Amino acid sequence: NPIVEKGGERDAWQVAANGSVYAAAAAGAIWSSDARLFAIGIGALAASTADTWSTELGTLGGGTPRLIVSGRRVPAGTSGGITAAGSIGAFVGAIVAAAAAVAIHWPVPFLAAAAGGIAGAFGDSLLGATLQSKRWCSECSASTERKIHSCGTLTAHAGGLNWLDNDGVNFASTIIGGLVALLFAGLTSS
Repeated sequence: NPIVEKGGERDAWQVAANGSVYAAAAAGAIWSSDARLFAIGIGALAASTADTWSTELGTLGGGTPRLIVSGRRVPAGTSGGITAAGSIGAFVGAIVAAAAAVAIHWPVPFLAAAAGGIAGAFGDSLLGATLQSKRWCSECSASTERKIHSCGTLTAHAGGLNWLDNDGVNFASTIIGGLVALLFAGLTSS
């Protein structure tokens, strides 16, 4: 895909972006038995699961993506673009992660974990559409995330925060997922 910076296999930065909040919270929760850390951990894991399922099912399901903030049609692979199939994938991924947490007896309400996953996945799309760095290839007249486009041309910054790439958006979305799960866990346990 000439739009996305990374594709195929995950690199170490992607693994860290998607898994570090979960890993830190889970380790802390196991060590301390603090229910808040369990909630943050499963919310973060549900967010990265929901985002991955959204991307994969959205790609398989086809359809024309629309920008989450405006509804404008965008090319497949555009950060912040969503489809019906991808949105269903986000919900299913969040539910699967929440169900797994319940199955292994993590002390987090199912709805809190699922809410964290859904919020994280849609937060990822919102951040991707608004704050993630966008670049422009003058040779191809094409928008991209790549600093060097697939044609070999050096691209120019064209929007968003220059330093915020997809890994940063993924990291932020796991924080969103963890915090929303924590909030919902507090609301549902009262």
